[in-house]
Amino acid sequence: MATPVKVYGPPMSTAVSRVLACLLEKDVPFQLINISMAKGEHKKPDFLKLQPFGQVPAFQDESTTLFESRAICRYITEKHQNQGNKGLYGTDLLAKASIDQWLEAEGQSFNPPSSTLVFQLAFAPRMKIKQDEGLIKQNEAKLAKVLDVYEKRLGESRYLAGDEFSLADLSHLPNTQYLVNGTDRGETITSRKNVGRWWSEISTRESWKKVVEMQNPAPPRSA
Repeated sequence: MATPVKVYGPPMSTAVSRVLACLLEKDVPFQLINISMAKGEHKKPDFLKLQPFGQVPAFQDESTTLFESRAICRYITEKHQNQGNKGLYGTDLLAKASIDQWLEAEGQSFNPPSSTLVFQLAFAPRMKIKQDEGLIKQNEAKLAKVLDVYEKRLGESRYLAGDEFSLADLSHLPNTQYLVNGTDRGETITSRKNVGRWWSEISTRESWKKVVEMQNPAPPRSA
């Protein structure tokens, strides 16, 4: 048996959960090594050898180490293209270009406002950090403009890059999960007919349900 790949980071991290969903879609065995951000383990010298920017995830495949979740996902899908979900990163040049196009849209247009909202609305209260109402309003407006584009696109095709679920859709799962289920702004997604339908489909995939279970482990049963 091949050595399982290693993913370093907490499953609560949006970037870590993106990689976990990809591994599950591709049926690639993995070992999750939790890194405590609260204890500063992501800034320790041993971890910085794997991820020089001191962020999560770091990824190890035998002697290969990678960072940046979207690059890791591309690597996983290319290396294991003949197993699991074979169309996750397209099967021809045009399909790959379409997926890359929407992956870029996610990284450049969707991620900045949605990440800010997730931090301000879901994480700041837990961390006892004062919320910035101005920043929240500003990013709500930015995200709404992005979702208007998505609404039109998803009226034309079932998924962002075409009629098959792909990395482009998968990459949106982590932030959208927090927005819909961890804040009071879920209607930003669910109130849009096509975006809401799309979210309902992608968020109920078995791979993502497993990631959510890893983020919210069931409490131990009493004897």
